[in-house]
Amino acid sequence: MDNWSFGASEMRLTARQWLAAGAIILACAWGLPRTWARIERVDTSADYRTAYALSKDYWLYQQRLERIAGEDAVPVLGDSVVWGEYVRPTGTLTHFLNSETGRRHRFLNCGVNGLFPLAMEGLVEYYGRTLCQRKLIVHCNLLWMSSPKADLSVHKKQDFNHSRLVPQFPPWTPPCYQADASERLGVVAERNVGLLAWVNHLESAYFGQQSIPRWTLEEDDSDPPRHPNAWRDPLAQISLDAPGDPPDDPQRGPKSPRHKPWSAGGGKPSRFEWVELDKSLQWKAFRRLIGRLRERGNDVLVIVGPFNEHMVAEEQRPRLNDLRSGIVEWLQANRIAHVVPETLPSRLYADASHPLTEGYALLARRLGGDRAFREWLGERD
Repeated sequence: MDNWSFGASEMRLTARQWLAAGAIILACAWGLPRTWARIERVDTSADYRTAYALSKDYWLYQQRLERIAGEDAVPVLGDSVVWGEYVRPTGTLTHFLNSETGRRHRFLNCGVNGLFPLAMEGLVEYYGRTLCQRKLIVHCNLLWMSSPKADLSVHKKQDFNHSRLVPQFPPWTPPCYQADASERLGVVAERNVGLLAWVNHLESAYFGQQSIPRWTLEEDDSDPPRHPNAWRDPLAQISLDAPGDPPDDPQRGPKSPRHKPWSAGGGKPSRFEWVELDKSLQWKAFRRLIGRLRERGNDVLVIVGPFNEHMVAEEQRPRLNDLRSGIVEWLQANRIAHVVPETLPSRLYADASHPLTEGYALLARRLGGDRAFREWLGERD
């Protein structure tokens, strides 16, 4: 048999060498993400929240949860209402709850911008495995049941945030999620192979949410366009400091033009296409989420709302009340601690569900004065 029978290479690995190469690759795939998690610096200040630009960096979110110290630290899970869409990190619900209790690290902002129950279920299942045997607060935002589109129960194809967190295969897949098999399998692989999630973290944190080849070929605004990254060293982009919120975010905080009452521009009450609880995909996902957290031994408290009732057309408010009552009935029937804060004054909402800074402060004071909330925390009057 001549030397060209299996190709033109002059060097061939023996079976033992192949095994050794495979072992090295597996060791790198297993060890690199774990080593990186130890050496990368992540902000652990009291008001830390995942940077807006890294909302889909689930690997970083996982590292944040794994670094929670102290059994009495209370993670607060939720969407942008918890995260604080219109406010600075020092204007969020968790900041003011910490102020109420006088302990800066008691409540942790574990909200993610754009999250919803179907995605929160996936985030907790695949990237929040360390959330067990502790107190947890979960926010229930009625906004996700305000229309079939928000509920993801429409059958027409729809693009939405955090699609990589929703169930990829039946029976819980939203009908509007119509990704092809290749994309779905890629999502499943990323959830179960730490190396893939870590690579996504590097791309999100250091390459502007782009793959390295795409970053290299990125064009600037010149005419004709140039490729400024083509000659840059990609490794020079990677630091050991996970990016955080910009110190002066022009889009958030009292000085931002967005930080204003929902009615300031002439806004009027709207009509919503509320989805019945027994037909809502988001509500079913929320129930599964609570069940999963309790299975892990967590002591869960649910905060329902407060939704901006001032923004709801008067004739639709009974429908909103029925929806809220149905949620409370389920929580009571399943003996889940919960608080239903009263609606805030209209001027303290930025939109249908997000309070402004003063609104979060008032909400924290009301929660701090709520008997059920204090009892859940283990505090005595």
